[in-house]
Amino acid sequence: MAKTPNKPTAKTPTKKSVKTAASKTTAKKTTVKKTTAKKKVSTPKKAKLPLKTRLLKGLWSITWKLGLAFIAFMVISGIYFDKKIENRMDGSTWTLPATLYARPLILEKGVSLSKSTLISELRLLNYRAVRSVQGAGQFAVQGQQVVIYRRAFNFPDRVSPAQLVYVNFDANGVHSLKNQKQVEIKRFRLDPLLLDRLNSKQIQDRVFVPFEKIPDLFINTLILMEDRDFYHHQGISPLAILRAFIVNLKAGRTLQGGSTLTQQLAKNLFLSRERSLWRKFQEAYIAVLIDYKYSKDKILESYLNEVYLAQNGATGVYGVELASDFYFARPIDELRVEQIALMVAIIKGPSYYNPRRNPERALARRDLVLRLMLQNNYISTEQYRISVKAPLNLSNAKALNNRANPAFVSLLHRELEKEVPARISKQSGLSIFTSISPIAQKHAEMAIQNGINKVQKKNHNDLQGAMVVIDRKYAEVRALVSGKDVKFSGFNRALDASRPIGSLVKPAVYLTALDNGYHLSDKLNDRSIVLKNSTGQRWRPKNYDRKFRGEVTLEKALVSSLNVPTVNLGMKIGLDNVIESLYKMGVEEKIPAYPSLVLGSVSLSPFQVAQMYQPIGMSGVYKPLTMIRTIVSSQGIPLYQRSASARRIFSSEAVGELSTALHKVTTEGTARSLRWRNPGQYFYGKTGTTNNLNDSWFVGFDQDEVVTTWVGKDNNKSAELTGSSGALVLFSGYMKEKIGKK
Repeated sequence: MAKTPNKPTAKTPTKKSVKTAASKTTAKKTTVKKTTAKKKVSTPKKAKLPLKTRLLKGLWSITWKLGLAFIAFMVISGIYFDKKIENRMDGSTWTLPATLYARPLILEKGVSLSKSTLISELRLLNYRAVRSVQGAGQFAVQGQQVVIYRRAFNFPDRVSPAQLVYVNFDANGVHSLKNQKQVEIKRFRLDPLLLDRLNSKQIQDRVFVPFEKIPDLFINTLILMEDRDFYHHQGISPLAILRAFIVNLKAGRTLQGGSTLTQQLAKNLFLSRERSLWRKFQEAYIAVLIDYKYSKDKILESYLNEVYLAQNGATGVYGVELASDFYFARPIDELRVEQIALMVAIIKGPSYYNPRRNPERALARRDLVLRLMLQNNYISTEQYRISVKAPLNLSNAKALNNRANPAFVSLLHRELEKEVPARISKQSGLSIFTSISPIAQKHAEMAIQNGINKVQKKNHNDLQGAMVVIDRKYAEVRALVSGKDVKFSGFNRALDASRPIGSLVKPAVYLTALDNGYHLSDKLNDRSIVLKNSTGQRWRPKNYDRKFRGEVTLEKALVSSLNVPTVNLGMKIGLDNVIESLYKMGVEEKIPAYPSLVLGSVSLSPFQVAQMYQPIGMSGVYKPLTMIRTIVSSQGIPLYQRSASARRIFSSEAVGELSTALHKVTTEGTARSLRWRNPGQYFYGKTGTTNNLNDSWFVGFDQDEVVTTWVGKDNNKSAELTGSSGALVLFSGYMKEKIGKK
């Protein structure tokens, strides 16, 4: 039976049916996609929110974002300003100038010091003469007794508190010293005179004063006038700002600022003076940070040392201590009630209330401050009555500019550069203690000014002079003057005027001989001689009086300053030996070995001459001349001490013989006019005169000082003066001032 072929069933699709099915399926899918797309497009839009709602929502979004940005900004700014505040407030807030001090006057029993000299020193230190001494910075004269209340001072070796001392005098000087308990003491130091502050264009002139030294009355009055809520607000005072806004709005112009003392400090330390809302915001923000980080006393200390109070020439006067010196020539802790009131009054507007330019305006403001001090019980009625009647009593307007002499300040800079390491000299706030004597400096300046006027001849108004005063015992510079205009800061004749020294060289020639076996009684030829140099040129030296004496002793030749015997002596002992002596005495210039050397053809400055004579004053011991004694850091730590580098270069016997002859120069020789110019004073000395009377020199010394004096003209023309008619007269004037004679 034949099998019937299988028929395809629906469950078993053929290829054709599969293909067809696939096509249908694809078509179906495509149709679905199209249908879906149509549905998406046909989706209905959402209903719009009301405009007000949308604006509020957008505003909230912006506010939220700005708030986050502001918080981030405040955090970053806080970190930035916090670091700046720490650097200024915790570190060295200011780069302070170095302060330059004179030597302190030391009082000892038996010292040869007159009462008038002590009083002169006290006046230079701005001590006030009173009937009854009550506080520091005062003195009283009671017969042969001077009562002094010394100010507290940080000496290099110790901090000395304010102290009362009684100084009793007799005909010989200081007879006794007694303390407040009337117990006799051996030694007493006055505080040294502040000579200058070494500021520059990069360093503001400023004197730091710690908070505890500022009088409470000053602090309380400042807060009363400038920021009554200072101890209660957090750096800014919203009430003060609102009050200022109302006052300014009513007036139609700016009358009040509303800034706290902390805000003023923030502005002064960190911000510019531009007027803008942004700067004001920064000021307030920094003030809040400062108030959060520091105590109120610290903030006040910083403010009072930063505040601007005056203009002194090209530089500003910053800080209350310097301003107190500028206006009243006294420290802040010695101000009287009316002076405190004036200082606080000036803070409101240093230009507007400038007491020198606008005295009536300043006086009215001061009296207003005094009234408020009385109303708030800061002062008594009696104090108010006395203070309100007091005049302004300002010190010399140029006191800060003209305190120091540029001549010795120039020497100080040279010594700093040469002797003191830069790591020390460049530090902020150094205290430099020097050997300068205020009294010697004053006397030297007067001697130059008065002496030039006395000796200059008609049509010689361009005559100049210089003087160097050296301490014999320590080889220290006590005074330096470089011209008759003692405050002129230009050419320094004392240090830089290199001029032929004439017969001043002769003591070096004779000292060389005496140190090599000669004696003052030995004989020298005084006859005409002719010398030839290597080129055959002839030189015939002559004595000043054109006379010859045949034969003279060394002493006679030196006392009379004879040229020919000196040349003979120089040739005998050897020019090289003379040059070697000059080098040992401190001369650094190259010296040719010409016979004319022994008559003074070498050129030196007055300071170099002073160095040359220093070993004679110290009995044959050489020490380099110095003026810096000690340098102390702003923290009171000694950083530099002058080293005592001394060496013997001549025998004391040789120098003793030479000194005998130099004394006779002042009694019998070329300087004998000192006998009647300065009767009763004992001197040693040597005159010097150069060719054509161009330069007049004299070096003279007593028991404690060597004084080198030069008189001449800057253009090297004739001064028409010998050593005895010019420089000696100035030396005489200095020595008269020294002992108080006119």
